[in-house]
Amino acid sequence: MNILSGFQNIFKIAELKNRIIFTLALLAVYRIGAHIPTPGINGEALSKFLVERGGALMGFFDMFSGGALSRLTIFALGIMPYISASIILQLLTVVIPALGKLAKEGEAGRKKITQYTRYGTVVISAIQSFGIAMGIESMSQGDFVQSPGWSFRIMTMITLTSGTAFIMWLGEQITERGIGNGISLIIFSGIAARFPNAVLNTFSLLRTGELHLILIVFLIIVMVAVIGVIIFMERGQRKIPIQYAKRVVGRKVYGGQSTHLPLKVNSAGVIPPIFASSIIMFPATIVGFIAVPWVQSVARQLSPGTVLYTILYVGMIFFFCYFYTAIIFNPQDIAENLKKHGGFIPGVRPGQNTSEYIYKVLARVTFGGAIYLAVVCILPDILGVYFKIPFYFGGTSLLIVVGVALDTISQIESHLLTRSYEGFLKKGRIKGRRG
Repeated sequence: MNILSGFQNIFKIAELKNRIIFTLALLAVYRIGAHIPTPGINGEALSKFLVERGGALMGFFDMFSGGALSRLTIFALGIMPYISASIILQLLTVVIPALGKLAKEGEAGRKKITQYTRYGTVVISAIQSFGIAMGIESMSQGDFVQSPGWSFRIMTMITLTSGTAFIMWLGEQITERGIGNGISLIIFSGIAARFPNAVLNTFSLLRTGELHLILIVFLIIVMVAVIGVIIFMERGQRKIPIQYAKRVVGRKVYGGQSTHLPLKVNSAGVIPPIFASSIIMFPATIVGFIAVPWVQSVARQLSPGTVLYTILYVGMIFFFCYFYTAIIFNPQDIAENLKKHGGFIPGVRPGQNTSEYIYKVLARVTFGGAIYLAVVCILPDILGVYFKIPFYFGGTSLLIVVGVALDTISQIESHLLTRSYEGFLKKGRIKGRRG
């Protein structure tokens, strides 16, 4: 009943209600745009060809575009160019000192980096869309492209780049004037939009006798269990105790309080599975279009569900978990800041010893997070290949859906609590991935 009253309280707060309506309206605009075809292309014939020949990579990127890529609509590139640009900028802040200094300048620096991210998104979108136009034209043979030539290439490049820029604008508007993170909600809506078809396909298999009712029940139990594990792990932290020494300034005593340094179990989020999938499946997709027997054999070995793919996938998830955590988390900087402000870890000397201790704890925590990510991501392949069970909401998509839902509900609850309304739970609060 408390959850129901929590949702009822949403409509009692005018600002929160308007923010939610604004968010839903912009997400509806995005879903409508995902069905508007790109000019000069036979979308139906192209979609059939891409689904048959595109392989796993097509399915992976199509997930982020909400099905727009396989149909090659105006939103075919989705939000992936923006994500790529954001990740590149984060990496460059470590490599380029000027960007690193800019990132530490607070709100002004953040706005400048956001501006660079926008420029990077447009550049990446233009390159990708031009490559798509060239690729479709070379595969077409008159079936997909109505009027091949430079006019088609430029038109496709402008259309797809504009579509991505518009999606980026929608995401920023949702973040600023709506509720939740706009980019994350756009990805969430694209994944969730495919869920009804997955349910219909499952019931179709049940009607034809290809899937038994007991397996459906088992599938639901597994899905609920995996969601519970994801919620638990995404909120999981290793808290390192921090003690601040007392300082006497005049007649006042400062410090002396105890706090903790939270180390998230999964600091890298969904970045490792996204990067790992892209790197492995990209060559598999490319060679999948080459009609040579031994090349086709290599493509099959790199397809999801095979032993080679699973080993490479898990290995790369571990690598990117440690790599990305090392980029966003610097134990040496933390140790120096603690020493500067009179903080220390009980039983550990300040300075280098503190840095080494934090690094050791972080390595162990990240190892657990990598195991969790690997298990969740390979679960759909295990159930699909070995048990022939269609586990749709698994892997990266399930991580995104649950994480975004937690973050959004947490923001809604914060609005409720600041206006003296009850949250969704009687005891405690719903915490997002950043909570």
